[in-house]
Amino acid sequence: MFVCRQFDVERTPTVVMILRSKFILNSRLRILLVLLASLTPLLVFIGSSVVAVAQDGSAFTSKAQHAILMDAATGAVLFQSRADELTPPASMSKLMTLAVLFKAIKDGKIQTSDEFVMSENAWRTGGAPSRTASMFVPINTKASVDELIQGIAVQSGNDAAIAVAEGMSGTEAAFARLMTQEARRLGMTQSTFGNATGLPNPKQLMTAREIAILARHIILEYPKQYPVFAQKEFLYRKHKFYNRNPLLFINIGADGLKTGYTSEAGYGLVGSAVQEGKRLIVVVMGLENENQRRDEAAKLLNWGFRSFSTVRVFDDGEVVGHARVWGGQTMYVPLAGDGDITLSLPKFPANQRLSAEIVYKAPLKPPVKKGDNVATLKISSTTGAQAEVPLFATENVEKAGIVRQGLDSLVLMALRRLAL
Repeated sequence: MFVCRQFDVERTPTVVMILRSKFILNSRLRILLVLLASLTPLLVFIGSSVVAVAQDGSAFTSKAQHAILMDAATGAVLFQSRADELTPPASMSKLMTLAVLFKAIKDGKIQTSDEFVMSENAWRTGGAPSRTASMFVPINTKASVDELIQGIAVQSGNDAAIAVAEGMSGTEAAFARLMTQEARRLGMTQSTFGNATGLPNPKQLMTAREIAILARHIILEYPKQYPVFAQKEFLYRKHKFYNRNPLLFINIGADGLKTGYTSEAGYGLVGSAVQEGKRLIVVVMGLENENQRRDEAAKLLNWGFRSFSTVRVFDDGEVVGHARVWGGQTMYVPLAGDGDITLSLPKFPANQRLSAEIVYKAPLKPPVKKGDNVATLKISSTTGAQAEVPLFATENVEKAGIVRQGLDSLVLMALRRLAL
């Protein structure tokens, strides 16, 4: 099965050219599409939801109001249900609190040995008096950044999250704005934050898809910090906390990430697990109780591991196809992936048709530099399953002389008129 990377592609007809001519695709890819067709899954799109067909032919569904299953290596979405609807994330939004902190640590702005003070506000809002999940740091007491990270990841301490926010930005409100800024930097276009904890706030909204994107970012970008999410226990002063993530205590290869609950949000979980070298990320939201969120998350992960496999279709640097360069010294620039290109698609049922196309903004004008992300390889099945892989220029293409530019301009104008 294919493993794919999803990238946003502008689809405005005037700026996007979809090339379907035979010459754009490497002949090896066309052969692989035929050979892999028998491995393609049946994914039935119903509105914004996807119902996957399991190996026994029955429809795979989830009780979660919002759900997504993602391949961590590539960002390929294997299952989704109302994954783009904004909803309160509860404590799952603490992943963004930690992502902002992890970035500051990686950039050298903060050390894990640094200490933050537990202010009266943090103590009252998220500490013992709040009767919410708390690390129980005494008021006006300092706690190290390392301790606060464990308090957030293992115990989901609201006091720890507020202490981090105030220690980094002065106020929780200022830190929440920083969280939203970081979300935009990561391509999370919908999520907004009003606090560092996930406690009820009208601004605290995320989608299942963007929670998965955030989890994937943490896994790939912060490998030194990620193991804290697999930590089953945390001893702080006289308190011994047990990780609230139930997936860590069942035998499915789970090593993260975070649970969440408020009466408004219901029960939610963002988890990740590895089996036979393959990592998946699951998000379930809006469930009725703790057992249901554990069972639905585990069911999705087990289905994903059982029903999907990975095939490498191109080696690192191997040319996939070509893009037309208008006004360049050469007419076409070769395109390749960033490293090996692998694609993930379910194994069942058999005999589905696959098609591929290279999509890029047109006109593509010089100079084009080697390594520029100029196109996307889109592979889809007749059942609706899709995979997208970014393609990069493998050569430089400089601007041509006046005569060549003029001829290409005339051809482009003619094509535009024919398209009208």
